[in-house]
Order: sequence, then structure tokens, then C-alpha cells
Amino acid sequence: MSKTVTLTALSDLVDAVQARPQQAGRARRLVALAGAPGSGKSTLASRLVEALCAAGTQAAVVPMDGFHLDNRLLAERDLLPRKGAPETFDQRGFARLVAALASDRDVIYPIFDRSLDLAIAGAGAVDGACEVAVLEGNYLLFDSDGWRDLAPMWDLSVRVDVPRSVLRQRLVERWHIHGLAPAEAEARADGNDMVNADRILAAALPAQITWKGQTE
Repeated sequence: MSKTVTLTALSDLVDAVQARPQQAGRARRLVALAGAPGSGKSTLASRLVEALCAAGTQAAVVPMDGFHLDNRLLAERDLLPRKGAPETFDQRGFARLVAALASDRDVIYPIFDRSLDLAIAGAGAVDGACEVAVLEGNYLLFDSDGWRDLAPMWDLSVRVDVPRSVLRQRLVERWHIHGLAPAEAEARADGNDMVNADRILAAALPAQITWKGQTE
């Protein structure tokens, strides 16, 4: 797949994943689902893994969010208001996870608990039966130091494409669900999330697939 293909049907995305051969010496195939906050990456990743398993390919979701830096570190670095920006993640730690997923049969990784607003070490696992790891995160196809080095690791890369206006609406709704008043939810979305979304769009690396199907 040498040029970007636009897909809207989950069955076509499943076919694209299954068509990718496993590289020699790899423990499994790695699929990247990248996109801005609120684009529906987590939803698509779950749907894709469920469909792959139903089609006979063992797969698992591996979120990038487990590599959020702890709030205490962010506060020390004056980065807490920018949580979710690329510099607020343990990029090197995530890169080590990607390498382990490619080479090791059994892999343990951290998971972010949104309700607690912190990452929990050792909360996720991928075992040797997993044929495809579907990684989802904002910066999997991001043209910046460290992050861009991830691109060659992907057996298949997918960018979730959602209009900016829809992103903002979803993000405001997300913060409202988390207990913020309407004005506070809008301020949180505009002051940080949409800043990160614009930054992702401005430094987007090419993807093999652009997904424009339903995500939420």
C-alpha cells in the first residue's frame, strides 16, 4: 500500500490489516491508529480488535495514554495545564513498549485511568497468542523529535480524520460529562485539547489509510 487509501467500512479496514504480512523476526504485526483528541481512536481501536478476533485474527488494543507523565511531574515542570501535549508523555518509555511489542511474545504495559487521572503500572498485558497489536494515540504519526522515529515500526498506519468542528463538540461534551460547567468545559477544550489537535494536524506524518468512517 504505497499511497494513502481512504476507508469508511470496518470490514475493509479488517481486510487491510489481515492482508499485511508479518515481518520476519517480529512477534506480531503493529497497527497504528493516530488522530487528534476526540477523533474516536479508542472507539475505532476497540471495534477493529473485536472484528479482527471475530474474523479469526487474535488482536489486542494497546493505548498510548498509559505513558502520560504523572501530575506531580507535570506540576514540577509547569506542564500540568498542557496535559496531553507531546511533551507531557514519556515518549522514550512508549518507544520501548513499541519495540517490545515487535520482538517479545509477552508484554506488560501501563494503562491510564481517566477517572483517577493517572497511569497504573503493569495494568495491561499482551500475550504470545496476540497476532496484531492495535496501538492508538495522538502522536503515533507526529513529525517531531522522538515521535517521528516510531513511524517505521508500524506495519500499517491509520489516521482517523474528523472535522475540526466535530472534534471541538466532542471535547466540550467530554469535559461536561466529567463534571465541568459548560463555560469551563469550553475553556478546557479550547485552551488545551484543541491546541493539541491543531498541533497534531500541523505536523502529521503520512498514513497508509485515512479513516473517515464512524468512530463515535
